[in-house]
Amino acid sequence: MDSIEEDVKTWLNQVVIGLNLCPFSVKPARENRVRFHVTHAQVEEDLLAELSNEMKLLDAKPTTEIETTLLIIPNFLHDFFDYTQFLGWAQAQLKRQGWLGVYQLASFHPNYYFAGTEPDDDENLTNRSPYPIIHIIREASLERALEYVEGVEDIPDRNRARVESLSSEQKKNLFPYLFNSRSDDDLKVRN
Repeated sequence: MDSIEEDVKTWLNQVVIGLNLCPFSVKPARENRVRFHVTHAQVEEDLLAELSNEMKLLDAKPTTEIETTLLIIPNFLHDFFDYTQFLGWAQAQLKRQGWLGVYQLASFHPNYYFAGTEPDDDENLTNRSPYPIIHIIREASLERALEYVEGVEDIPDRNRARVESLSSEQKKNLFPYLFNSRSDDDLKVRN
């Protein structure tokens, strides 16, 4: 297996599922219905084409085969600003191709940070991944999952509290790709 894909699977299992950041991800992951697609694209146009192809693939496959796709982008969009700019183009493509309301895009990035936060704030760990990733989610599946998960509106606050409660050692073990080689007392998230 490709080491990039392995890194993302480890992140999904240890961080997203292990910390229960996304209660919707457990079942598809356990049933091997998450598609991991490592793109070799190095320019935005090629990545938009691959994103479109991945949505076409989801259109063609039942949820029993592929529930969701993680489009992993190891070769570019390392700058978070560039990545967010690309997400705007991806959302425009979603609308232009008639997939608005069919698919939703979630974003993960090694340097992810929420509006109103500082880049090294712990709460940003909820969306930090080993590589830039676009998660393609089926809207219908998300709506079904929302029926079975209580307190959905509290998930962001619970996730924030969960990552903020991690010790420096836990952060270092769960997010090795984010930290400089400093002592535990000086452990800072790389931004």
